Amino acid sequence: MGARVTAQHVADRAGVSRSAVSRVFTPGASVSGRTEQKVRAAADALGYRPNVLARSLITGQSRIIGLMVAYLDNLFYPEALEELSRSLQARGYHVLVFMAGNKAEDASGIIEELLDYQVDAIIAASVSLSNDLTTRCAAAGIPVVLFNRGQDDGRLSSVTSDNVAGGRALADFLVAGGHRKIGHIAGWDGASTQRDREAGFRAGLHAAGQTLHARIAADFDLTKARQATREMFRADPPDAVFVANDHMAFAVMDVLRFELGLRVPDDVSVVGYDDVAIASWPAYDLTTVRQPARQMVRRTVDLLMARLDGDRPPEQITIPGPLRLRGSAKRPKDDA
Repeated sequence: MGARVTAQHVADRAGVSRSAVSRVFTPGASVSGRTEQKVRAAADALGYRPNVLARSLITGQSRIIGLMVAYLDNLFYPEALEELSRSLQARGYHVLVFMAGNKAEDASGIIEELLDYQVDAIIAASVSLSNDLTTRCAAAGIPVVLFNRGQDDGRLSSVTSDNVAGGRALADFLVAGGHRKIGHIAGWDGASTQRDREAGFRAGLHAAGQTLHARIAADFDLTKARQATREMFRADPPDAVFVANDHMAFAVMDVLRFELGLRVPDDVSVVGYDDVAIASWPAYDLTTVRQPARQMVRRTVDLLMARLDGDRPPEQITIPGPLRLRGSAKRPKDDA
């Protein structure tokens, strides 16, 4: 095996200083186009690759963002995570993905690993952090942004859709459609998304003089959503159901149609939340609230970069999402 090619070798071949080579391979560094062209040509000829780990020891920045994800079953997350990864990579950062559960205790070991990797920042997608973990990240100077999850902690930044307004819009729509026995198949009660969507939904029902006809928590889980549907429709069934996300709504609709023999929306209306790609397929044609994933990603990355630059305090951002009307729910007569 030959000797390792170093930055000095590249500098000698390109006829530039070693510091010029370093600037060429440092994202955001100032370097002339001509110098960059010569350095990259020399590097390609020699087969040189910069030592990212060594550079991070010098600069104190790993340029790695730790990304914790609760689960990928919900199709909202693959889309959002792809956008997050592309956006961060375009800014010269690498993404280190770890899977975690919903609950704060699930994140403990992962935070330890992320700190060992000396990540520059952490994005937690639908993952809760305990007070102790938040304190540890703050002490280490590592900014944390929660994605699609809020938390009552002023030290944490978060970006979510406006879940309260979305839940309210669904309630208003179902009431206007003439429904009087409205059920709710909820997600995980510990999630801020569930809490806020249900709060908005209940507020809308209350304003119309109604209350929930039935409620069962299914923890954002397909199997539990199917069982919740069977239980809710066993006796005195609702005439409409708000399912806390599209992922569960698909399972609910399958049980209603293919196990219980009910027609959607003739016998029962179904609405969801997220507006993942499958929601618009003819097989489901689901009325749902759209989570604006691209806007959420853009605001998350912008907020994270500002936090890394140290020029913005923690901030909680909510982004409105539109109601997408399709064929899974009866519409008000004047909209028909």
